[in-house]
Amino acid sequence: MNKLKSSSSELDFDRPNLEDYLPTASIQQPHVKLRLCDLLDISPTLTEAAGAIIDDSFTRCFKSNPPEPWNWNIYLFPLWCLGVVVRYGILFPIRVIVLTIGWIIFLSCYIPVHFLLKGHEKFQKKLERCLVELICSFFVASWTGVVKYHGPRPSIRPKQVFVANHTSMIDFIVLEQMTAFAVIMQKHPGWVGLLQSTILEGVGCIWFNRSEAKDREIVAKKLRQHVEGADNNPLLIFPEGTCVNNHYTVMFKKGAFELDCTVCPVAIKYNKIFVDAFWNSRKQSFTTHLLQLMTSWAVVCDVWYLEPQNIRPGETPIEFAERVRDIISVRAGLRKVPWDGYLKYSRPSPKHRERKQQSFAESVLHRLEEK
Repeated sequence: MNKLKSSSSELDFDRPNLEDYLPTASIQQPHVKLRLCDLLDISPTLTEAAGAIIDDSFTRCFKSNPPEPWNWNIYLFPLWCLGVVVRYGILFPIRVIVLTIGWIIFLSCYIPVHFLLKGHEKFQKKLERCLVELICSFFVASWTGVVKYHGPRPSIRPKQVFVANHTSMIDFIVLEQMTAFAVIMQKHPGWVGLLQSTILEGVGCIWFNRSEAKDREIVAKKLRQHVEGADNNPLLIFPEGTCVNNHYTVMFKKGAFELDCTVCPVAIKYNKIFVDAFWNSRKQSFTTHLLQLMTSWAVVCDVWYLEPQNIRPGETPIEFAERVRDIISVRAGLRKVPWDGYLKYSRPSPKHRERKQQSFAESVLHRLEEK
C-alpha cells in the first residue's frame, strides 16, 4: 500500500496544474453538471477517439458475423442435428468426389496440352483457357454454387480492365468459370501458390507480394503491357487490395485507373442465408475456408457486369476510382468507408502519426493563444 501511495503521489507531482491554464472567472464559478458533449468539445482529437470506440468502421469491415443460433429448443435441435448429418455425411463426400473427378479430368487434359502444343501458342492458350474455366466450374459445383450472372458476358478486347469488390479468393473462381480472366493477385504459399506459379500463369495472371516495394513497379509495368495485347485474356483487378466482408467497400487503389483504358465494373454480392463467403485470411487458411464452403448447404451469389466507364476530362485517377467504387457499392448494396484496406496488414505510417500529432499540437496551441 505504501508503494501504491508513493507512486500515486509521484504521478500527482508530475501532473500539470490545470487551474494555471483556465481563466479565473471559470474557476470561481460553481461546478455544474458536465455533459458528454461538453467533454467532446474540448478537442476534435478526443471526439475522433470517442467515435472510434463507439463505432469502429474500420474493424467492422473485416469481421465475419456468425449466424444466429436457431437450434435453441427441443423441437429445433433434432432438425439441426439432421442437417449436420446431411451436410457432413452425405453432401460433403459427394462434393469431394465431384472435385476429385474434376481434377482428374483437368490434369489429364492440361498436362498434354501444356507440354505437347508448345509450337502452337495460340491454340494452346485457347485450350488452357477452356480448361481453367472447367476446373473453376468443378470448384463451384463442389460448394453447390448458385451463381446468377447479370449483364453481357465479358469479351476479349484491348485497352480494357475489369475491377470488382473483393470478399474472398473464391471471387476469382466465381468469375473465372464464366470467363478466363488474367487476375492480379497476392502470391500465396502452399498448394495455392503452386497453382499460381504453374496453371494460372498460363492464362496471364500476375502475382505480387505486398511486403516487396519493388513489386509495385514491376506489376505496374506488366499491367500496361497486358492491356495493350489484343489476344490477352481480360484483365481482372480487385482494387481494394484485401478481402472485405461484403457489407462494406474500402478505398480502391488507383493503379487500375491509371492505365488509360476502359474500366468495366463488376459487383459481387453473396447471400449469407446458407454460409458467409467472407475469407478472413488472418484467422483461417484458404483450405479451411474451402472446407467451410463444402460443408455448407450452398454458396449463393449475384454477379453484375456493369456499364464500362472511362475517365472524364479533368478527372484524376483517384476521383475516377471513387466514382467506380460508387457504382459497384450502389449495385451490390455495400456501404462505402474511407479506409485504406492495407491498414489491415500494417500499422499507420510514421508520417500519418506525425500529421495527427501536429494537428493535435496546433489545436492545443490555438486554444492557449485564445486564453
